[in-house]
Amino acid sequence: MTTSSVLHAPETGVAIGRPLRVLAWLSFLAEVIIIGTGGAVRLTGSGLGCSEWPLCTPDSLVPIPEQQGIHGIIEFGNRTMTGVVGLLALAVLLLTLRALGTGLVKRALLFAAGGIALGVAAFAVTAPFDLPAFGFFSGALLLAVVVAMIDSLRRTPRRHDLAALAWVVLAGVMAQAVVGGIAVLTELNAFVVGFHYTASLMLVCVTAAYLVRMDAADGPRERVVPAWFAILAHVTGLALAVTILFGVLTTGSGPHSGDVNIIRTGFDATVLAHVHSWPGYILAALVATLAVSAWTLKLPVRGWTLVLAAAILVQIGVGIWQAREGLPEVLVGIHMVLASLSAAAYTVLVLKLKEPVPAAAV
Repeated sequence: MTTSSVLHAPETGVAIGRPLRVLAWLSFLAEVIIIGTGGAVRLTGSGLGCSEWPLCTPDSLVPIPEQQGIHGIIEFGNRTMTGVVGLLALAVLLLTLRALGTGLVKRALLFAAGGIALGVAAFAVTAPFDLPAFGFFSGALLLAVVVAMIDSLRRTPRRHDLAALAWVVLAGVMAQAVVGGIAVLTELNAFVVGFHYTASLMLVCVTAAYLVRMDAADGPRERVVPAWFAILAHVTGLALAVTILFGVLTTGSGPHSGDVNIIRTGFDATVLAHVHSWPGYILAALVATLAVSAWTLKLPVRGWTLVLAAAILVQIGVGIWQAREGLPEVLVGIHMVLASLSAAAYTVLVLKLKEPVPAAAV
């Protein structure tokens, strides 16, 4: 590999190749984009555009002309995006393992081969009994990934953080594909769909964490902010999580069920919209306090407090706007994507609360 294709960062303990950097960023962007495409599926009523999983129809992988036109295309497009996200996650993992130690890639590929063989066997055994054979196949692959992850992390000589983050993304994408299938098979159960979105948001945070740790030094780290600031930052994270949780419940109880024939019942969306706003305003106050404090004390994280404050401010503005306009689909979709970007910005902020201990001090 030539010097021009490698950005060597001695402080990280590994040589970070340019392809890995590019793919890591693409993986992050893809995780954000798939939230947008998933939102489009739901907000256009295309949730059942493909009636089966993982096939689109019982006899076809792709939508057929007799289906609901654009709905099948939108739903299948989101499924295709899942494949893109998965391939990027796999590429990041393999390049990470290659950078971290000899033999790790070979063992991972052996586990992959074993998982495929196990999946084929599971499919062959369950298909004759009209059981969800593709589900068993996917479950076998996911099990192989989890076992491979455990084996790999035990053998990784350094930078367990990078290896763990890369493995979690791949396993998460595979699990998400299964959850998406369950959402279709349960006819868009609100709780399954809500979990599907929340898991996607968490994967955005994990890929963001990888980008941060990719350029960080290995070894012990020390806090670079006052203890009270770190505590306040973690309390802010709790407020963010609660806000997102009630946002998911509110959307799940609202008019955008994902299919025109599915009417949500249960929670009162109007009441939940107000409840959702309470932790949102608390979150805004906490973020404002963090930003003012960080800039007053000239803390190293002050730039990221502004990024988080801007994301939350725009998010609140869009939230108020969509509520007053009767939840138009475009604004709801923007609100969903902005929530993931806010969570990603918070993830970076928290990881920046500590920095590596200088070599001379170790």
